[in-house]
Amino acid sequence: MANTFTLHNLDIEEASIAELQHAMEEGRLTSKELVFGYLARIAAYDQAGPRIHAVLEINPDAIFIAEALDMERQQIGARGPLHGIPILVKDNIETGDKLSTSAGALALEQHRCDEDAFLIRRLREAGAVILGKTNMTEWANAMSSSMWAGYSSRGGQVAHPYGEFFRGGSSTGSAAAVAMNFAAAAVGTETSASILSPAIQMSIVGIKPTVGLVSRTGIIPFSYSQDTAGPMARTVADAAFLLNGLIGRDEQDPATCRDRSMAVKRDYSAYLDENGLRGARIGVFCEVPEQVRNGGEYDETLFQQAVNDVRAAGAEIVEEIRIPSFHGPWKWNKMNLEFKHAIDRYLHRLPAHMPIHSLTELIRWNKEHEDRALKYGQDGLEYRDSLSNPLRNSDYIQESFQDLQLAQNEGIDHALREYRLDAILFPSYIGADLSAKAGYPSIAVPAGFQGNGRPFGITFAGTAFSEPTLIRLAYAYEQRTKHRVKPKV
Repeated sequence: MANTFTLHNLDIEEASIAELQHAMEEGRLTSKELVFGYLARIAAYDQAGPRIHAVLEINPDAIFIAEALDMERQQIGARGPLHGIPILVKDNIETGDKLSTSAGALALEQHRCDEDAFLIRRLREAGAVILGKTNMTEWANAMSSSMWAGYSSRGGQVAHPYGEFFRGGSSTGSAAAVAMNFAAAAVGTETSASILSPAIQMSIVGIKPTVGLVSRTGIIPFSYSQDTAGPMARTVADAAFLLNGLIGRDEQDPATCRDRSMAVKRDYSAYLDENGLRGARIGVFCEVPEQVRNGGEYDETLFQQAVNDVRAAGAEIVEEIRIPSFHGPWKWNKMNLEFKHAIDRYLHRLPAHMPIHSLTELIRWNKEHEDRALKYGQDGLEYRDSLSNPLRNSDYIQESFQDLQLAQNEGIDHALREYRLDAILFPSYIGADLSAKAGYPSIAVPAGFQGNGRPFGITFAGTAFSEPTLIRLAYAYEQRTKHRVKPKV
């Protein structure tokens, strides 16, 4: 990549959060200078040059915030690992500042919130600088069945930093921004594969946490049962530091109250163990769906090399495990019904001056602005709007417990018990839907590049609140292999 990002002879490009923090502690770098550097990269590569289109808006107060944090460091000391670190956040996460929160939709372009989402408050308390908002697949891929991943009518098409490859969705802008060094890390959200998929596609690390580890308050919803925010970073260590800044018990979100000991004040950086695979028992799942093979997202040679690397690091490999419920029978009515209810509820609570207050009004507004808002149509929104009585629909009631039964008891938990496993290893992100329906965590890690330059990755998955184990395993694999290579654009 041209124009290496350096400040005071310090190579900032690809620098870890720990390295940036160390440089600031030594006085070789300030948060203000770091913000300057990232803004320069965004101007050069996102809005010009290759035009990645990963960043929707820049926080106009970011420089002032950084200056204040620099002064606080000098007078009092740093708050912790995120003090003065610039972070980008996905456009469906509310920030009580000058930034819009639109889920990529033109109809919400002027939607500015009075309050931060709970997770944003946590980040600010940790000393992070909210640098801006990232582009995303509009309405988290609920807009249209033909919409390209990473496209929004407000932000355009996110480009892939490594070539003309599938971009993954819907946290595409967050993934591309991290890959391109537009910030130290980013926050994405996932309902099903929206963190893991773009992380795999763009050779970064993505953690999809247990539902309830990170508060959902202040996030434009898709699914009550599956939504979660999570960290996206260049390294497992950076993702762990960011996860520390996101978690916390939120009285407004019942999901965060399920396990007080696991969800509050845990330091995930304590699990960054280079020998973390030694003695672990890892089950390998190899039933790769045909559409994944045909889409070029599976590389058998790279996956077998990953398995060999895990084994060489001291793990006991259990080959070709079976997960009874992996292929279903799955239905998707629950998610669609939850979207209908959740979006209607969210839009209804918008200020009176906003042009829409229901899903029906959103569809009508899009039709009235068809030339700008409907490049790919809106059949997804129209279908979901046609659903009635979402929270007392029999499909919703049945799937609410059937999904958990299949994904947990007959899925991930079954495999972990049956084979006495610490975690399950999936190629690419093929286990994402299963983990999403279970509400369980996964972590995606780079695992090399295919012959055409397309990134490949693997996913470690586990049971509820097993993030410490997954971080330990993923970090050990990452440190042994170090597959990430920055884009050449």
